[in-house]
Amino acid sequence: MAGSPPTRTPIPRGRHAPPLEVRVSVQRRRLLESAAAVFARHGYADATAEAIAREAGMSKATFYEHFANKEECILALFDEAATEVMLALANATPEPPTDYREHVRAGLHAFLRTLTEHPEPAQVLLVEIIGAGPRAAERRDAILDAFAEVLHRDNARWAAKLGAGTFATREDAFAVVGALVELASRQLRTGHPATMAELEPVAERFFLGALTQE
Repeated sequence: MAGSPPTRTPIPRGRHAPPLEVRVSVQRRRLLESAAAVFARHGYADATAEAIAREAGMSKATFYEHFANKEECILALFDEAATEVMLALANATPEPPTDYREHVRAGLHAFLRTLTEHPEPAQVLLVEIIGAGPRAAERRDAILDAFAEVLHRDNARWAAKLGAGTFATREDAFAVVGALVELASRQLRTGHPATMAELEPVAERFFLGALTQE
């Protein structure tokens, strides 16, 4: 997706300028949004601080006021994207759920819908972070482990009460997370299948198939 960076509304200066903390927050948000676009467009290896700053309509010096380097930038972006997905999952279904299959289906739908609605951060979360170095790999492992823990605890809390199977071990929950991440990653990288939504029934079958049957 080549082309000129989008036109940005300048932050007011002088007596009309917002407070410093607001300006800093706006700058950081704009830089992260621009970083997502640059990383998704060029890949982490070819992205530069200069390109991110240019995309944001800012100077390279402003970039370095917020991030030490592009690694720090992608780690911050990765953390924000992971948090958004976690929030989407937490809000996917009301508590207490009344049907476990519907509970699972709603969570999967929320996950894939969030990736669809935010394709550039999704690209960073699932694809570009892999090539961003050892710290990024550790952060990715930690996030996948956290997702597996949430999944395992949620299953232990509700499945038996609703007459559904449970994960035999925590590693079974991690296997589900790994499979779902790889399915979504492949869709982002290759466009197969055509939409994230087409992965929902596949993911649901895999998820429910990983549960012990009562």
